[in-house]
Amino acid sequence: MTIDDLRIRIDALDRQLVELISERARAAQMIGHLKAATSLPVYEPEREKVIYANVRAANKGPLPDIELTHIYERIIDVMRALQRNELASERNAQAARTAGEPGHAAGTPQPQRQGPAAGGPGTKPETGNKP
Repeated sequence: MTIDDLRIRIDALDRQLVELISERARAAQMIGHLKAATSLPVYEPEREKVIYANVRAANKGPLPDIELTHIYERIIDVMRALQRNELASERNAQAARTAGEPGHAAGTPQPQRQGPAAGGPGTKPETGNKP
């Protein structure tokens, strides 16, 4: 097999991996919807431990378990962010629906908070720097 043959094979494998990762992401989104509906947290460390154990058990090499675990840590981080985005979108949609209900007229100014926590008099503007 030539290097070009191997690169063609790698390109085909990459396309398969993208499809599988996308499928996994769709499943994670659905889980995010269910977590929102049942008030479950996005971060579930015990479930992540199970995933890592499953990955290590399925690993037949040549990647060492630790390297495969690192790859999965990143995948899980991305999936967790996807779930958080789903939850935020659902909360925003719910807030928009609530704003349209009687007594919550859309566009009605909300009372402004005062004091340091609200950015009122005597507070410094946000700089992005931690004190």
